Amino acid sequence: MKYKAVIFDLDGTLIDSMGVWEEVDKEYLQRRNIPVPEDIFAEIAGGNSFREICLHFKDKFALSETIEEIGAEWTEMVAEHYETEVKLKPDVQKLLVSLAEQGVKIALGTSNSKLLAEKVLRANKVRDKFSVIVAGTDGIKGKPFPDIFLQAAAELGVKPQDCLVIEDVLVGVEAAKNAGMDVWAIFDQHASKDFAKIAEMADFYAKDFLQIINKLNLG
Repeated sequence: MKYKAVIFDLDGTLIDSMGVWEEVDKEYLQRRNIPVPEDIFAEIAGGNSFREICLHFKDKFALSETIEEIGAEWTEMVAEHYETEVKLKPDVQKLLVSLAEQGVKIALGTSNSKLLAEKVLRANKVRDKFSVIVAGTDGIKGKPFPDIFLQAAAELGVKPQDCLVIEDVLVGVEAAKNAGMDVWAIFDQHASKDFAKIAEMADFYAKDFLQIINKLNLG
């Protein structure tokens, strides 16, 4: 095995959850009688950590709530979905088991909150496979900055060049490259507008996790 560690993104990579977030974003604004723009995040600059997205919403829609209050309401709205509905993508569990059997260290590097990441991993019975979780609420810059992935590597005790990142969106692929890590992209329909850029930048682009398992010779 070439890599000593694999760092996974969460939403859209390990789990099918992007649709949940789109609905929550809309419901959050509708509760306040705020019209929902076609592209809520079109103007966001820099990182996209959980905290940074809260700040973006507060500024864009002139919300009276604090960043902490916005994040808490989103977490409450999403938590039940994560515990009861959101599932792993096909063959994710097989990959995680195979990596663990090979002695490869496994981490999660997500823009989401640690609380929600913990909930969905436990609900899908794979929390024990992750030695480290670095989340977008940890006070570090979000993707495309490399900080989340660099922090995960540091906590694992592995050099960046010995890490493989699995991502689904362009900013995540950019963050991995900025961290000096190899990055393999996994298909997710919600990243469709960036397919060409993702395929060009990633070291490998897989249609599903079975292709990743085979590429790593774990099949």
